[in-house]
Amino acid sequence: MGRDRKGDYGIDGSFHTVPARVQAAMIVVDCAALAACSIISLARGRRAVAALTGLSAAGIAASAASYGYATRVGKFVVWERILDDLRLRGDETLVDLGCGRGAVLLAAAKRLPRGRAIGVDLWRADQTGNSPQATLANAELEGVADRVEVHTADITALPFADQSVDVVVSSLAIHNIPTPAGRRQALSEAVRVLRPGGRLAVADLWGTRAHAEHVRELGWCEVRHRNLGWRMWYGGPWVPTRLVVATKPLGHRSG
Repeated sequence: MGRDRKGDYGIDGSFHTVPARVQAAMIVVDCAALAACSIISLARGRRAVAALTGLSAAGIAASAASYGYATRVGKFVVWERILDDLRLRGDETLVDLGCGRGAVLLAAAKRLPRGRAIGVDLWRADQTGNSPQATLANAELEGVADRVEVHTADITALPFADQSVDVVVSSLAIHNIPTPAGRRQALSEAVRVLRPGGRLAVADLWGTRAHAEHVRELGWCEVRHRNLGWRMWYGGPWVPTRLVVATKPLGHRSG
């Protein structure tokens, strides 16, 4: 998933109402207007206004840069490390909840030469150019199409049997579900489909503490909850990504 990635994974974000290019243009215009106002204010001796508008322009630019880095570079580096920590054997069945264009799904597939990587998504505009065809095209480019499949399905009602997969991952997807009950249901579905001894790794912008508490209540093992750091700041330290990892106990049969 590092520098050798060959696919096009788009940009993460909410583009239901305003397309990505329009949002980018708005940021550029806002920064330019604030910078111009700062220069004019400074020339007129209005130092306080110049400082305020200049800092605002710099803040918006820094936030946009942080977002761009996270979605185009940072998440790839971070997920490489998360997958390393999962210590996959290579023969597992892995499901990616809200797989998008396959950034995490295909990185995992490269580690599963004898296994299966399954992506589930509704293919909404949470990512530029999001579609099953884009994901499968990326799988071809990455050389893992033989072990990848995608499903159009709601992650709160997964189309898989109980205890049928070894690993469930998810990156920046569950938070798109608007209600706490819906987000809890998505996690419950992950719990349901995982085999005893199966592993869970969910990275998201909010709701992760509730996910950790949920699996702790179920008696899961090795539950960890942590901040993933600056590489996955989607706009700055005030928008961090946090990770929950846990292992389903052997002999655990209910969600």
